[in-house]
Amino acid sequence: MPSLDWIGKKAVVNHHKQVPFHLLRQNMELSAGDPDSKNLLVQGDNLVALKALLPYYAGQVKCIYIDPPYNTGNESWVYNDNVNSPEMKEWLGKAVGKEAEDLSRHDKWLCMMYPRLVLLKEFLKEDGVIFISIDDNELANLTVLLNEIFGVGNVLATLVWEKGKKGDAKFFSVSHEYMIAVAKSKSTLIALNTKWRRNKPGVDQVLSYYNDLKEQYHGDHVTIRKEMMQWYKSLPAKHPSKAHKHYNNSDDRGLYFPDNFHGPDDGRESRPRYDIIHPETKLPVKKPSTGWRWEETRTLQALAETPQRIHFGPDEKTIPCRKSYLFEIDSEPFPSVFYKDGRAATLEVEQILGSGSFAFPKDSEILTDLIGMVCAKEDIILDSFAGSGTTGHAVLKLNHEDRGNRKFILVEMDNEICRQRTSKRLANVIAGYTTGSKETTLVPGLGGGFRFCELGEPLFDADGSINKAVTFKELAHHIFFIATGEPLPPATDFSTPFLGTSNNIAVYLLYNGILGDNEEEGGNVLTRAVLSRLPQTEGTKIVYGNGCLLGSSHLNRENIIFRQIPYEVRCS
Repeated sequence: MPSLDWIGKKAVVNHHKQVPFHLLRQNMELSAGDPDSKNLLVQGDNLVALKALLPYYAGQVKCIYIDPPYNTGNESWVYNDNVNSPEMKEWLGKAVGKEAEDLSRHDKWLCMMYPRLVLLKEFLKEDGVIFISIDDNELANLTVLLNEIFGVGNVLATLVWEKGKKGDAKFFSVSHEYMIAVAKSKSTLIALNTKWRRNKPGVDQVLSYYNDLKEQYHGDHVTIRKEMMQWYKSLPAKHPSKAHKHYNNSDDRGLYFPDNFHGPDDGRESRPRYDIIHPETKLPVKKPSTGWRWEETRTLQALAETPQRIHFGPDEKTIPCRKSYLFEIDSEPFPSVFYKDGRAATLEVEQILGSGSFAFPKDSEILTDLIGMVCAKEDIILDSFAGSGTTGHAVLKLNHEDRGNRKFILVEMDNEICRQRTSKRLANVIAGYTTGSKETTLVPGLGGGFRFCELGEPLFDADGSINKAVTFKELAHHIFFIATGEPLPPATDFSTPFLGTSNNIAVYLLYNGILGDNEEEGGNVLTRAVLSRLPQTEGTKIVYGNGCLLGSSHLNRENIIFRQIPYEVRCS
């Protein structure tokens, strides 16, 4: 397999293991909406934040979307696209060492991306997927990097987003960028017979209007058709629903289009040419010159259904059609090449936050399509380059539209952006806002909420001991993840040392006087008396504590593996 090498690679390949676990502290003053929504906005370096989140969400995320710096060399905008910000320089100096002085901008970008992509992969479920926006500056490097980290064959597609012409181009009007889609495991998606579909643009509005007519006219399909045709006619020329104007007939099953029932003109002499009897005249209908599309058995089944799935003309002289119902074909695969004017996303953010609030935001409608296509209503979506908060906005939109309960986790490094733009955008779309245009419009809130979190103390202090600020509950999440590689079960009872089981392994934590003995070492050392008070489980037991006074034979007899805090609490 081809691999990519650059100055500093050796220093960053395993750097994610050296990143210490940090605690997350909630800032309720900057949180908004429903505090129980389980949505998170985390301010802090995304590498450290991802490591802090890993014990809680490893293997739990269905979809990741990131919009990292494109490395264009542009340092004039707020997000510093040359990977040359003071924060990044400081990180590179620590992670790479003296070699950092010799790094090209591409070396810096690769050093920045590699450990973050490695950690992001650990968050994904086996049927999860990551979407990454990028342009030509790093497309080739990123593709090779993804093959190395995720494995060759897991890159599903490179989508091309046409955003609009650039009239000031020197050579070519480069008006597109890319979104690379990568599976955690393509073989898992195939085994699950996964088929991703998005709603066709404009279909939801058509079906919504039709359902209103259906309630109003109670099966009067002649009137419903007239009203549908008038509604289509009233729409603006470029309205997406207008593309479905041929869906104006209906029956008790739904809105449909009388579609061609002819057999394909493929020269096949044996194309079915059986008789179909008209329901009113009782005479055989006219046959198409190329025969019927379906075999007779399938047509008889369609005629036997109620309502029939065949659309007849006024008499036998008209060739009948098959009914194509809109609700049955309202979705489609996401195209690999698509157009969406890039100015729409900027306008949306400016209406929420004001003019000039954020350059080059991503489009919430596109992310709504992608997330809605791959995620179920309870899934978790992660974005570690949150920027203006488009991913969170898209999740809130989806939940509002279909009453879903998807959760988002956003990470934004820049303190000012996170507080003044990301959090304010989310808070505004949750509660509702007034557009900043001359003719102000009140936009209703989408509901939901999020908790604003900041990076707290590291798990270990400078001496290598567990930080005294760490609570039992906080350490429990890290201990269980370290022991099992899985997040702590949601139903964990934090009043006992027993944390839970995974693969027939039970995990216990003796810490902070959990057994009621608040002396410095009391209850945190595994003794016969402490062992007798531990909830009993079958199988192997892993016990974390400050010390152990039981001999190896006793531990073997009880099927116990003892691990000492802090020395056997690792960062990875």
